[in-house]
Amino acid sequence: MTGKRLIVAALVLALVQIGFLGWIIASRAAILRNGKEVVLKIEPVDPRDLLRGDYISLGYDISRIPVKLIANIAAGKFSSDDTPIVVRLKKGEDAYWQPTAAWFGEAPAPAAADEADIRGHVAEGWDLRSPDMTIAPEYGIERFYLPEGQGMAIQNDMRVRPFGIKLALSANGTAQIKALMDGDKTLFEEPLY
Repeated sequence: MTGKRLIVAALVLALVQIGFLGWIIASRAAILRNGKEVVLKIEPVDPRDLLRGDYISLGYDISRIPVKLIANIAAGKFSSDDTPIVVRLKKGEDAYWQPTAAWFGEAPAPAAADEADIRGHVAEGWDLRSPDMTIAPEYGIERFYLPEGQGMAIQNDMRVRPFGIKLALSANGTAQIKALMDGDKTLFEEPLY
């Protein structure tokens, strides 16, 4: 009788784990399929990860947010807490989306039709005393993995001409990388599954 319970418990645990993994994959696919698309201009940093292969470490205009854009800093607040941040984006004349405002926690109102919100995270300790200072949120879109042997060539090309990342943003601002763009040309597109 104990052996049967152990087998049933193992099967239930396996089904829960499979269900959880399926939920993660389906959530990502839903954002890629249905999310609002924005394109951010990128800068390369480093092309190789010894365990996972070629990648580009990405920096964006939203990687450094000026303190003056953060609308809800409490009076007398000198440094950031370990907290979420919402950055409002608007499409620029060059077709790349730029930050226009930011809030710790939640945005006070939904983004307009020509805007989009991206949700990130700010570590504790960023200096908030001067409007000239910047903070560096993380959005979970700081790396893009490439086919073996492609990273260095693409990084070198990025130093010569503008590249972008096409993102899909969910309604709550969660971002997923959809494609790597060389100008208007799609170089690599992320599969849904």
